[in-house]
Amino acid sequence: GEEFQHMLRVMNTNCDGKRKVPFAMRMVKGVGRRLATVACIRAGVDVNRRAGTLGNDEVERIVQVLHKPEEFKVPSWFVNRKKDPKDGTTGHVLSNTVDTKLREDLERLKKMRNHRGLRHAWGLRVRGQ
Repeated sequence: GEEFQHMLRVMNTNCDGKRKVPFAMRMVKGVGRRLATVACIRAGVDVNRRAGTLGNDEVERIVQVLHKPEEFKVPSWFVNRKKDPKDGTTGHVLSNTVDTKLREDLERLKKMRNHRGLRHAWGLRVRGQ
């Protein structure tokens, strides 16, 4: 019985309210098809609903699952940052953090004069194409 939102604001990202919940969640950087679906299931939100019909509490629950997937029994192989080189933690990075972590990783490779790091620095193909 709530009013329909055409645009949702989730983690500093505009999500399309006309799409189904998992596909709207994919607008957030670092959230893919599988994670979006799993997050909805773990948060107890129906996957077939439109994102515009969600209440604030439901959006909060989904965001909580996305921030700390390991607390909601999401397996560790599911997350996008396993064994972080700096602190050895396993977690999922989202929105702005994705860019930050990628930049840090490339800086690390360049600093240790790694082959991949040098290729990145020179702007050449890195993966042997």
